[in-house]
This record gives sequence, structure tokens and C-alpha cells, in this order.
Amino acid sequence: MVTTHVIRAEAIAEIVAHWKQEGIRYVVCELPDMAGMSRSKVVPLEQWQRMADSLRMIGVMVTVDSGSNLVPATGYSEERSYGDSRLHPDLSTASKVPWIERTARVICDPYWLNGTPLPAAPRTVLRSVLAQLAALGHTTRVAVESEFYLFQDSSALLPVFEGLHIFHTERNFTAPVLPTVVDYLLEMGLDIVAWNAEYGTGQYEICYREQEGLVAADQAYTLKQGVKAVARQLGYHASFMTRPFSEQSSSGGHTHISLLNSQDENAFLDTNDEHGLSEVAYHAISGMLAHAPAALALLSPTPNCFRRFEHHSFAPVNLSWGIDDRTALIRVKNSRDAGTHLENRLPSALANPYLAIASIAACIILGLQEQQRPHAPGHKPAEENVHLAPLPATLGESLDALEHDVALRTILGEEFTDIYLKTKRQELARQDEFVRQQADAAALEWQRREYLADY
Repeated sequence: MVTTHVIRAEAIAEIVAHWKQEGIRYVVCELPDMAGMSRSKVVPLEQWQRMADSLRMIGVMVTVDSGSNLVPATGYSEERSYGDSRLHPDLSTASKVPWIERTARVICDPYWLNGTPLPAAPRTVLRSVLAQLAALGHTTRVAVESEFYLFQDSSALLPVFEGLHIFHTERNFTAPVLPTVVDYLLEMGLDIVAWNAEYGTGQYEICYREQEGLVAADQAYTLKQGVKAVARQLGYHASFMTRPFSEQSSSGGHTHISLLNSQDENAFLDTNDEHGLSEVAYHAISGMLAHAPAALALLSPTPNCFRRFEHHSFAPVNLSWGIDDRTALIRVKNSRDAGTHLENRLPSALANPYLAIASIAACIILGLQEQQRPHAPGHKPAEENVHLAPLPATLGESLDALEHDVALRTILGEEFTDIYLKTKRQELARQDEFVRQQADAAALEWQRREYLADY
């Protein structure tokens, strides 16, 4: 009887043989952490063949906050004596890394040593949600628009171009980073559709074709790593921070999604409907709107992200949907053919793509279960509809909404959601402490100027 291990060993041997022909010397065994940051161990190729299924990494790594600080009481740290997990490579992600000489990579899923996956690992969360959607008879097709700022260097943070001319051809080629990274990403198998200068000064966007949900997340994750690495190699600095400058536009991560039924047909399409949408599409819209306040905590996961949601900024400000409406939370792309899909405009560029897609899919699952229709789409820009409920104003408010949205928590997983809430609240507490210290220092400086000399 052929075992899974034998099949896996043969597959690994085949990959290693191919990589040796390509001159590969090292393998980056990486996993995305809670913030979507790449964490990895680099292994010589010969050693990877021997230990591909047994490489270990501290299990707490998937739960650290955005500053790489440990988060107490997660069940992954002191409770486990900071023990190891085992990195299981997803061989479908094995690829040469074109921007690093003699190096390949494989994305891994962490498992405890007893063989159980870590429920809080973002990739595990997405797998679980997609499995729940599949149980309802649907698979996903997803594409993420990735926006970012490109600077001349990382110290002065001078944008690579001035002005606000979106799609300006000359600015599309201002720096060598974009054509270089797109060449590399195409070499890695990403189906890039286009890149262009965006509205902000020094801002760009790269788009790729829709893929199955996990593949789409892997590609969005890979794109981010590639953009940052190539920019650094060429002497530039790229950042997916949502809003680095208050006077400039924000970087979004708009996520396009459709569902396929068991016959691989677009489940959102109904050409007999007024808007060309099926009941499944209406239920999906309803679910995304109803659970948006809670999902926002994952779709815009930092306090900086909430600087994005302003009127007249092409970012949503309320619980709205509309037909090809760029001011709505849900923009319906009703092409009345197989391309019909929904665009969720809540995600910010800084969102972890695994958690963003997982939360959107989870909201759609709830919509399919609740079977409610959304309110009628407005004829004006959605941001002008004063009768619609506003979005949560802060990350803290959205975290509270997530804590109380039992249905969404259940689909995402209670263990993950509990850890996520603790992680994000620790980040907010660290920000609040920094702001307080700065305010205290500023107050003391004023008091010295006011009183020290004359009193």
C-alpha cells in the first residue's frame, strides 16, 4: 500500500531534482503570520529534501503582533512553554524566487507536534472557511487589487514622482521597480493583468486575474513580498501602509469575488433578473453588509487603515451597495455574463490577504444561511445616502463588533478570533501608550518654556 508519506517524498524528490537543474542552493520555508508578514527558515536544498516535513519553528510565531511582540494568554506561548510547531510545506507553492540568487521558496502550514494544525494560523483559517463554503456547494474565484507607495529611499521617504495624475503613462515607468517585479512575478506564475500609477503621489497598483481562494491569497501574499524585496534591491522603498500621509490618498486592497456552483457555473449570474444577479448574489451582498462592522477588524486591521474611510475618497463610509458604484462598500460588477462578480471595497492594502478573503467568504456563508435580501441599491453615489448606517469609526469599535458577532466568530473559529482580538488590542494599547508619552513630553516642554525662566 502506498502511503501519503511515500507519495510526498517522491514529490519532494522531483522538486529537488528540478531545482538542482535550476541551480537552486537554498529553500525559504515560510509562513504568513497574523499580520501577513513572512516568517521563515532558510534551509540548504539537500537538507530540505531530508527534513521538508520535519522542519520546526516556535509555534507562537503565527500569533505575534505587528511589532513582533508576544501576546500573552493566547494558548500558544507560555501555556505551551513556547514549544515548537512543525512546518508542513504546501508543494503547490514551491517556486524559484527570481529576485534572490540560487533560492526557492515554499509556503508552509504549521502543525503542532501531535499532528493537529494551528487554528490561529491565517492560512489555516482560510482553508477552514473555504471548506465550509464548499460544504454549501460553492467554490470561490478571487482577485485582490494591491496598492502601495513607492519611495526613492527608506529614510527620506520621497515619492518617486510628484503630482496626482492617475494612469499617467510617464509615471507608470518612472522607476524600474514595477517592470522588474512584474517580470519576476510572471516568472513565478502569477497571472498579472496590469500595473499603473495610482492617484496618490508615488502610488501604484498591480492587478492579477482571479484564482481559487487559497491560490489568490498566496498570490497576493507573494506579490507583497516581491514588491518590497525588489524595491529594496533597486535602492527604493515600497510600503503597503494604508495612509502614510494625511494629505495623500490611501492604499486599498479591493477584493473581487464570485462563487462557482457544482457545475462550475457563476452562481451570481441570473440574466432574467433586473440587475443580472441571482438570489445567491443578493444573499452574499446581504451577508457582507450585515457583518461588515465585525469583518472590518480583519479587512482594515490597523488604526491607520481607518484614516482611509472618508467622503469623496473612493472608499466606503457606510453599509452600502451599488451597481458599479465606487463609493459603495459592495460594488456590483454586473456584466451579465460569466464575469459577474462582487467587489468588496473595505479591505485596505495592509490587510493580511488570507484573513481578508476568509472574512469576506465567511460573511458570504452567513448571507447564504440567513437568506436575506439587501436594501435596494441607490441611484446616487452610496456615500451620499444619509439613511445608511455608518462604518465603525475606529479599529477598537470594529474589534468590539467582532467580539459580539457570534455567527462570524464561529465560522472563522473561536480560537483564532480570541487570539486575533487579543493581538489587535495589544497593538492598540501600545499605540495609546506611545501617544500618551509623546503628549506628556510635549506638555512638559511647554511648561518649561512657560515657567522655568521667570518663576
